[in-house]
Amino acid sequence: MPSATAEEPVAGSLQRQFAVAAERHGVPQSVLLAVSYLQSRWDAHGGAPSVTGGYGPMHLTDAATALAEAPHHADGAEDARGDDARPPRLGAEAPPPSAAGLPPRLRTLERAAELSGLPAEELRTSTAANIEGGAALLAAAQREAGLPASADPADWYGAVARYSGADDTATATAYADDVFDVIRTGASRTTDDGRQVALAADPGVAPDTGQVARLGLRAPAKGPVECPPSVACEWIPAPYEEFGDGDYGNHDLADRPASQSVDYIVIHDTEASWDTTLKLVQDPTYVSWQYSLRSSDGHIAQHLALKDVGWHAGNWFVNAKSVGLEHEGFLTSPDSWYTEAMYRTSARLVRYLAKRYDIPLDRQHVLGHDNVPGTVTSSIKGMHTDPGPYWDWAHYFQLLGRPITPSAGPDAGVVTIRPEYVANRPVYTGCVKAGEACAPHGSGAVRLHTAPSADAPLVKDIGLRPGGQDSTVGVNDTGARASTGQSFAVAERQGDWTAVWYLGQKAWFHNPRTEPTAVNARGLVLTPKEGLASVPVYGRAYPEASAYPAGAPVQSVSPLPYKLLAGQRYVVGGRTAGEYFYAPTFDPAGHAVVRGQEEYYEIQFGHRVAFVKAADVRVSRG
Repeated sequence: MPSATAEEPVAGSLQRQFAVAAERHGVPQSVLLAVSYLQSRWDAHGGAPSVTGGYGPMHLTDAATALAEAPHHADGAEDARGDDARPPRLGAEAPPPSAAGLPPRLRTLERAAELSGLPAEELRTSTAANIEGGAALLAAAQREAGLPASADPADWYGAVARYSGADDTATATAYADDVFDVIRTGASRTTDDGRQVALAADPGVAPDTGQVARLGLRAPAKGPVECPPSVACEWIPAPYEEFGDGDYGNHDLADRPASQSVDYIVIHDTEASWDTTLKLVQDPTYVSWQYSLRSSDGHIAQHLALKDVGWHAGNWFVNAKSVGLEHEGFLTSPDSWYTEAMYRTSARLVRYLAKRYDIPLDRQHVLGHDNVPGTVTSSIKGMHTDPGPYWDWAHYFQLLGRPITPSAGPDAGVVTIRPEYVANRPVYTGCVKAGEACAPHGSGAVRLHTAPSADAPLVKDIGLRPGGQDSTVGVNDTGARASTGQSFAVAERQGDWTAVWYLGQKAWFHNPRTEPTAVNARGLVLTPKEGLASVPVYGRAYPEASAYPAGAPVQSVSPLPYKLLAGQRYVVGGRTAGEYFYAPTFDPAGHAVVRGQEEYYEIQFGHRVAFVKAADVRVSRG
């Protein structure tokens, strides 16, 4: 079967660069294009490395060079457990990433330089050279498998699996399956530097999947994994151990969903390399989460049984009712980007979890760590800000099968944030040094101002800055930021600007009809009941004092410093009864779930969600 190609490429174009490299190294053009799509979606990222030190459209990895320029990132002293009834559990700061002993999957650029004869610097910075280096790697993998340089893409399954860099058969197979899915379905897009690339669909391609068995890869670690069959998943357990004075780690045993419903999926990035991430989650004195995902190939490691509660989100109410996914990432400068391979396996895992626990696939239930609220006023400043403004929520929700599209007309009372990711490039600072501009990059977030003007001050967040100081454009400052998929009630429209209710105030963002940064939507909204000038806002939905049994300390229902004022409206995410998971001891026999009569609504209140008491508000259709 011949290789599928796009229309005749224009000389000098990115499409042409793929064609030239494919012909020079005897690789079917469809294979080269599909591998590149799974790594980078054909983007060059201005020569900046990915979170695992991969460069260019072919994601040639040179982690040693990337690490030499990478800052050591930390973004707050968050208590990962977020439970006032116990001493805080602060995640020990991850050690600076080291270039020593890097595995071959993080050194593919070095091998591409040997095979192609091109200098390493050129492979990092030139798209044409980068593509040729990737083609050379694929051709070498085909030769090493003892296979001819066939024109039929079906004959390249094993070489594609080898290109993944995975050392186990399951991950290599999942990666190759994804590449051939791209070949079958085709793809086209405008890249981050404005160039058009297309791959025509070849629905009849039937690769020789048996080639993977001859690559000499290990079998993945067996264990009680809870993953969809379409991903590669292995069991690397987090320890449940005592270590003196009644302290233990690094999670709590539970019986979900029998004991409590699972209502949230929390998306994190690790701020550490893959190897460091695995070491940390296996430390009983550290913190924990359910899954880690590797950026280079989408490999998944599960650490906790889904019935158990991880210490990951900094909010005990959310921890007790969520699953945490950590995505590998340590390069925050100058341009943090993730592979398509990881986005795809993450989306499959989230779809699996959402179906298993009946979790709505929306941004009120699929949260970033940066959307989880502080539990009380004192914890707001320390809350983490990952995965940050560079996570591509729009693309992620496309992969989830829930693209963010309009659901209402131009006069709708609700909008859902949805800028064009590649074209939307707000200036952020602090990726390398405080106050220093980050490299330009696409973003799924918009800025919120006090008036319909780009010159107007940003809205204030009195939780982050009790003194009333202005919000900033810092990459970790969420005080005046709305992200793709978040829905807000419209407060006013004026020309190219839209105002929404946000943290108790009117917040404006640029939303021109010709290039909208939000779509009109429908949804339930709430406002204070008549006669109430304001209602309190909470960071957790805990039960009333009378619900606690003897021996269980009453957890305060402490409001945050914000107010939901009369006349303001906020989009409803769901309704929940007040609950508290009491888990003070290593022996789960001492655990209990406290449920009250008080009910709460989750709302999109600012960049983070929040809770209000159902008794304080009335709900209507927005």
